[in-house]
Amino acid sequence: MNRIFHLVFLVPVLVGAQQQLLPGSCSFDTGTCDYTSDLAYARWTRNEEGRFITADSSFIDGREKAVLVSPVLELLDWSCLRLVYQITGEGALQLHLRPDGDNFDYTLWSADKPSDSWLIASIDLRNTSDAYQLLLEGRPSEEAGNSVAIFEIHIVPGYCIECNFEEHHLCGYSNHWNPNVNWYVGGSLARDPQSNLPDDHTINNQRGHYMYVDSVYAKRFQEVAKLTSPMTTTPVSGCLSFYYQRDQERGNIFSVFTRDTLGHYEEIWRPEVYATTSWRLVNVDIKAPHPLEVVYEVAFNSARGGYVAIDDISFSPEFCHTETEPVVDPSIANCDFEEDLCQYYQERVESKVWNRVSVKPNAYRIGDHTTGTGSFLLANTRFTSRPGYVGRLHGPFLPGNHKYCLRFHYALHGFRKVENALVLYIYDQHNVAQEKVWSLADTTRDVWTGVDVTYMKPMVTKVVFVSICKNFWDCGQVALDDITVTIGDCRITAGPLRPLPGQCNFETGDCGYSQEKETDKGDWLRVRGQTPTSYTGPRGDHTTGVGYFMYVEASLMRPGHTARLLSSDLRGSARPQCLVFYYHMYGSGTGLLSVLLRRGDSEQDALLWRRHGEQSISWMRATVDYECDRRHQIIFEAIRGPSIRSDIAIDDIVFKKGPCTADPGDTIPYSGFSENFNEIEY
Repeated sequence: MNRIFHLVFLVPVLVGAQQQLLPGSCSFDTGTCDYTSDLAYARWTRNEEGRFITADSSFIDGREKAVLVSPVLELLDWSCLRLVYQITGEGALQLHLRPDGDNFDYTLWSADKPSDSWLIASIDLRNTSDAYQLLLEGRPSEEAGNSVAIFEIHIVPGYCIECNFEEHHLCGYSNHWNPNVNWYVGGSLARDPQSNLPDDHTINNQRGHYMYVDSVYAKRFQEVAKLTSPMTTTPVSGCLSFYYQRDQERGNIFSVFTRDTLGHYEEIWRPEVYATTSWRLVNVDIKAPHPLEVVYEVAFNSARGGYVAIDDISFSPEFCHTETEPVVDPSIANCDFEEDLCQYYQERVESKVWNRVSVKPNAYRIGDHTTGTGSFLLANTRFTSRPGYVGRLHGPFLPGNHKYCLRFHYALHGFRKVENALVLYIYDQHNVAQEKVWSLADTTRDVWTGVDVTYMKPMVTKVVFVSICKNFWDCGQVALDDITVTIGDCRITAGPLRPLPGQCNFETGDCGYSQEKETDKGDWLRVRGQTPTSYTGPRGDHTTGVGYFMYVEASLMRPGHTARLLSSDLRGSARPQCLVFYYHMYGSGTGLLSVLLRRGDSEQDALLWRRHGEQSISWMRATVDYECDRRHQIIFEAIRGPSIRSDIAIDDIVFKKGPCTADPGDTIPYSGFSENFNEIEY
């Protein structure tokens, strides 16, 4: 039997049975639809014949980027932005969301791979009651011939994984090319009248379209065809629905999977029958806290394997099965121990091993990881009446069948043998250990070290931190702080959690921070590990204990010399802004650390925050409130003290909506220590 096939191609012209276009959509045929170029940067140029706009290296005039700003949008319901774009040569394109009156732009999507044709990106826009603008940031490289172009912007109601396949762009769905077996567009009037393929489900006649895969050209055992949805760009949970028809020989396979950014597959549905006489509705619950794709996969064993068709994929934020567990809140297992033990507990209160303590800022003993002046948990033989101990710290129960990411920080002091100093187990509801998921391997002392553990169990479980000391003379102190639990694999970061402008932990670079060369006599250096001069500087970074931070090496400067680190340009706002960062000022000759505000049109920098002299051997948290309604920069200024023991370091810079949450430790204008500088408070 002959069949006429229509292979899936990504056609940039968004025509056909048009969906409702929402405000913010533009095809650039006759104008720019109230999109405007930000005059602070290079301009986007509309092609003379219309149809697209471009940021070209020829017209960038040495500027870093071109920013296209949408009109103010008020889209209350969830919607999907489909962007047709092309990057020629070297360059990048980013989409940002700018909430009305907010301090920062939030990155929703980015691309930096060149192509010789138009590509389609699908980006979910969450429902919100706040007005916002969209920003398209084109960054062509300076060399001639590089450009970033936008063909069309379409915003439609609903989720990006939804599709009825009536439009030529196919909602951004893509076919994984196979020489013999592929997904095709079905339902055309041109099809073979003898075909047993169905009519479209959406329009219920031959004029509509759907997707199908046929075994007629299958040549090998287990020939596979994959149809893949756009990658979700924001967390979604709810009911995925679609219609399918199937006429397959036994032994052939039709399955639906989810696939995350690490390439991990999880099967979410498989049909119970091999043949259907009409379109059948499928409802399946999905929970996507991190970006994922939905993959419709069909495998044939021979050319007589039959066919599978799907149509009308939709999504609802309500779960389709009442027995589906509600969205899990793993934050019940979070604790920084600043107020109490949260939901953590010990088995025996009368002989408890773990105790909540705090350390005053000093030059000998590290404080907590959260602020440098707060509380943490400490296991130590002096708290027990026996020469050794077994201390178990139990967390709250969390539901099964979820992948969890557990993060925490620990520190060691004085251990001769670290074996069993700290071990992490997963326990079930019956207090039976299911698995040892982590144990202490290194011997680093007096540094808060970060740990990431991903785990998943089918039953209800809890985490249990265990510290064992068999001999008083071999044991020291083990500290625990800042426990967090989230849904998903620790290696995956969700789209909305991308760093904001100015935010940086220096793990992968300087995040756009730059040196001020004109007046400085020294530089900020990005390093990891302990600084070279003894009795000054940190032993590790604040983020993980083994990562990167920025610091000023005093031995390379003279007393009074200055080093300034400037943020990238930050957008102003009439609302209060909060700057949070960690600083390290340890050493008998420590100088001065200041935070300055540089307004775009001001000749003099304004002082926001300052510390002078040795503060602590710990990383200390600083919180700084400020207001600025125009474009500005934040400057970290270090001035070298009278001796080489004057290293100053910073790490984990975060900007957020103000005002800052009160941080009592940072409001103390101390620059030295009290008499009880080494005192532990219980």
